[in-house]
Parts: sequence; C-alpha cells; structure tokens
Amino acid sequence: MENTAVEAIVMGGSLSPTDFSIMSLFMRADLVVKGVIVILVLASFWCWAIIFEKLFVLRRLNKGAADFEAVFWSNKSLDELYDRMGAQPSDPMSAIFSTAMREWRRAATKGGESSAASLSDRIDRVMEITMSREMDRVERYITFLASTGSTAPFIGLFGTVWGIMNSFQAIAMQKNTSLAVVAPGIAEALFATALGLLAAIPAVLAYNKISKDLDRYAGRLDSFAGEFSAILSRQMEEDS
Repeated sequence: MENTAVEAIVMGGSLSPTDFSIMSLFMRADLVVKGVIVILVLASFWCWAIIFEKLFVLRRLNKGAADFEAVFWSNKSLDELYDRMGAQPSDPMSAIFSTAMREWRRAATKGGESSAASLSDRIDRVMEITMSREMDRVERYITFLASTGSTAPFIGLFGTVWGIMNSFQAIAMQKNTSLAVVAPGIAEALFATALGLLAAIPAVLAYNKISKDLDRYAGRLDSFAGEFSAILSRQMEEDS
C-alpha cells in the first residue's frame, strides 16, 4: 500500500509544472494565436507612439498660439508683424494670419479693382482653407487610436476563441479532461484577450482626450480668424 502511494506521488511529480510566463505562453501558442498576439502588440506600441507625439504637438501648438497672440495683440503694425514672420509661419495660427495678410496685400497692389465685400469674403475663405489644412495635418493618425480601440478587443476575442478550440481538440485527441490538458490552451486564449484590452483601453482614453484638446485648439483658431476678419473689415471701412 505504501509503495503504491509512493508510485502515485512519483508519477504525479514526474510531470513538470507548466510555465505560464508571457514568453512561454507566446511560444506554446498556435500560429494563428501568435499572429493575433503580434498584431495586438504592434498596435499597442503604435498607439503609444501616436499618443506621446500628439501630446507633445498639442503642447507645442498651444505655446506657439499663446506666443503669437501676445505679439499680435501688442498693438504692433500688422504689416510689420507679417514682414517679420516671413513666408514660413511656425504654427497654424500664424499660418492663418500669414495667408490672410497675403490676400490683403495682393488686393492692395491691385488698387480698387475689387469691392470690400468680395475682398472680405476671399480673406475669410483663405483663412478657413488654411485652418482646415493645418488641422488635417495635426489630426493625422488620430483615427488609428479610434480604430484600435474599437477593433482590438474583437481581435483578442478571435485569438481567445481559436485557443479554446485548440484546447477542445486536445481533449478530444488525448481523451483526457484533466486541467493539465486544458489549462495551457485556455491560458494562451485568455492572454490574447488581455492583450486586446491592453491595446484598446489606452487607445480609447487617449482618443477621447486628444480629440477634445484638438477641438479646443480648433475653436481657438476659429476665434482668432473671426477676430482678425473683423479687424480687417474695420480697416477696409476706414480706407474706403
């Protein structure tokens, strides 16, 4: 009886414990599950790169807008400010100012060929086009965060379903329903789900915050364009 107990202990201990580390889960995973894991890891890294880049860009743009507004409202001549800026504006707000002043000067060189109303419309239009172009450049890649946030959980779920299918196949082939047979496949499947959530949650949170900050910055540009348009309209009325 004692020998039987010892043999049972030896047989039970002869099976080395399964390694559930992240690298081991990846190496043991099926080829499809490995592909899902690689896709989610790459998507997560790309999302974090976009997040840090956009946060840095927004901080730089807000600082540039604040510096430009301080100079713009310092009662200096608009022509002097435009000449000092040159043809290469450093931020979207100065680009809006530059395009409007360029249109203003082009009309001034032609004399009285165009009415004040048509000139005002053209200035408003070029400022709107410039603002749209600059915002498109700032918002580049932001949709990847939304796409990752909406699709990553389902990609991870696909890896989970595939891993569970492999676990059931292992049960059918070995005709053994013990946890030692099922656990590795289920662990790999749950690992894919965890990676899907790990990629999706930061992407969704960052997309909401960055989108709100971009909307606030776009509103700041729109307010400046409206104020500058009013200044130019008043100047045209004084000149007429």
